[in-house]
Amino acid sequence: MSAEIVESHDAAPEEPFDVEPPYVPDDEALAAVEKYDDRFLDRELSWLRFNQRVLELAEDRDLPLLERVRFLAIFTSNLDEFFMVRVAGLKRRIAAGLAVRAASGLMPRDVLHHIWTTTRELSERQAHLFRDEIVPALGDHGIELVRWDDLDREEQKQCKRMFKDRIFPVLTPLAVDPAHPFPYISGLSLNLAVLIRNPKTGKEHFARVKVPPIFSRFVPLGNERFVPLEDVIGEHLRRLFPGMDILEVHTFRVTRNEDLEVEEDDAENLLAALEKELLRRRFGPPVRLEVEESISPGVLELLKEELGVREDEVFHLPGPLDLRGLHGIADIAREELKYPAFVPTTHYRLAEVESAAPVDVFKAARRHDVLLHHPYDSFATSVQRFIEQAAADPHVLAIKQTLYRTSGDSPIIDALIDAAEAGKQVLVIVEIKARFDEQANIRWARKLEQAGCHVVYGLVGLKTHCKLAMVVRDEPDGIRRYTHIGTGNYNPKTSRMYEDLGLITTDERIGEDVAHLFNNLSGWSRNASYDELLVAPDSVRLGLVEQIHQEISHHLAGRPARIRLKANSVVDEAVIDALYLASQAGVPVQLLVRGICSLRPGVPGLSENIEVRSVLGRFLEHSRVFRFENGGEPVAWIGSADMMHRNLDRRVEVLVRLPGEESLAEIDRVLDIAFDPETDAWLLDSDGTWTRNHGPVHLQEKLIEGQRRRRQST
Repeated sequence: MSAEIVESHDAAPEEPFDVEPPYVPDDEALAAVEKYDDRFLDRELSWLRFNQRVLELAEDRDLPLLERVRFLAIFTSNLDEFFMVRVAGLKRRIAAGLAVRAASGLMPRDVLHHIWTTTRELSERQAHLFRDEIVPALGDHGIELVRWDDLDREEQKQCKRMFKDRIFPVLTPLAVDPAHPFPYISGLSLNLAVLIRNPKTGKEHFARVKVPPIFSRFVPLGNERFVPLEDVIGEHLRRLFPGMDILEVHTFRVTRNEDLEVEEDDAENLLAALEKELLRRRFGPPVRLEVEESISPGVLELLKEELGVREDEVFHLPGPLDLRGLHGIADIAREELKYPAFVPTTHYRLAEVESAAPVDVFKAARRHDVLLHHPYDSFATSVQRFIEQAAADPHVLAIKQTLYRTSGDSPIIDALIDAAEAGKQVLVIVEIKARFDEQANIRWARKLEQAGCHVVYGLVGLKTHCKLAMVVRDEPDGIRRYTHIGTGNYNPKTSRMYEDLGLITTDERIGEDVAHLFNNLSGWSRNASYDELLVAPDSVRLGLVEQIHQEISHHLAGRPARIRLKANSVVDEAVIDALYLASQAGVPVQLLVRGICSLRPGVPGLSENIEVRSVLGRFLEHSRVFRFENGGEPVAWIGSADMMHRNLDRRVEVLVRLPGEESLAEIDRVLDIAFDPETDAWLLDSDGTWTRNHGPVHLQEKLIEGQRRRRQST
């Protein structure tokens, strides 16, 4: 980092909205945007294009083979969640008569039709990629995924012993007859549909056998050979049905509506209501049935009738089904088939105070603001160390933190418990409604309460999604607040895979704002005005739209103007329309969007000045950045909010304005690489198509290399 850059506490950016006169679009300007009634891409179809980009990574022969295997598994998990939440929601709205036209102009039934067509194509594409390319490529490297008929006699004997000793005691065959109704099929479970016949009576029966998820999906045979678990079970069904003839065995899998609907009458009853809803989730209606393409028509008709699934919800695929289990194959210790090893390092500002003892985060933060960029900067020696140091420091009086998702063995949870047991005031805002992590969050909430932490669940009707931690410390010159504001969860495990930003600062104005916000979340305070923060649902959308309008003012006045946004999703119509206005006025706009984008770039008269890119790779691009040229006095915000209705209207989200030029320079360094025409990325066309440019520069590898050079120089 250049020595000429001013340190963070020596300079503060100009107020972001202080140029007069402010730009306010008139009716004519608004009409110039609104006349394009097809200006929004459909969000659901845009998401499917995102998962298509994940699949394209699995198809990329330039990537290490086991990383391609990993992307196949990620594609499956992504699509599962899409059906459990988005497709289930569409079906629910249609059934309830709430099928209103989307901003894209499509009705829910039209969207569903496109979803069935697109997901079926993508699922078949994935299955054929796995069978016809990935499996042979693995075999070329000595990793063999085989079916039962490919096993030699010794391997079959090995599987027989394993079935007898370990698998058989766990299995529970469920027959269907007048005394045994059709069993409940849990969502995402892998199952065998078995048709059996009584040789004495000649009568046929249907039975279901669940493939136990507690065993490895692909059974290791030794010498890096694996066989699907369902093949092992299928070959030994006679032990489950002695004396019966096994006529047919088919694999199937059901996806159910697993989105939660919790009525919050008051926060006191939230835990009980959520636990009840979690039990109800198990019995959500089916939204998809996956079957192997070899299934017989009779068995398929039985499954459709008993599950209440329509023909267009059935996916006929080459086996094996459920490729989430490929994570186990990707974990094989064959480092030459993976990305080169990468170890995060301590941020250089924290390393300045590092010695034989652990990093002193407080000492470093008093000297400089610290803008962290994970996973390149170590989470363990920065954010985790920040909380652990605070818990152990006798001068720390209080710790306040939000928790949305965290790992099962979180050292941050342990540190908060240690702090409470040491007599410190510990406030934890736990969002127990974090989708698919609800059960874990309930456990942690109770554990924290039992340790003496003050645990609250935020504001009724709003998810607390912001990433905040504040430490109050008694120092010789008075009370000082140390604040961390991030874009990602306080999760040591995902911090090694997710790209995120975080600011550790002692800036008094930021500390004052964060203190007010914690009071809002834990008490009856309702301060909606902040100096250095934008806080949803009150001010994030409004603040960003005003900042976009301000860029238009700068451009019209001949001052420097440019907008650069980085987000997971850009869907909110008000923000998109403001960006269209900026483009029409001549302001260059660049968006880096990992997932969904409803904005159409490159439409003549509407968005010629807007460029939309997407970068996917070994790390999940997760940070949100909002950078404005601001007439030559650049400002940048980072935080937890995506440009989606749920983030801006139904969540507590926080964006913080970065103090000082050093942090801005770091943001610019990353964005300059991301938007370099030579950088490998997908580019969005006005029709919603994403095309990969296969540039020679790879953003994440470039940042890894920059980290290595910085480490060598220090």
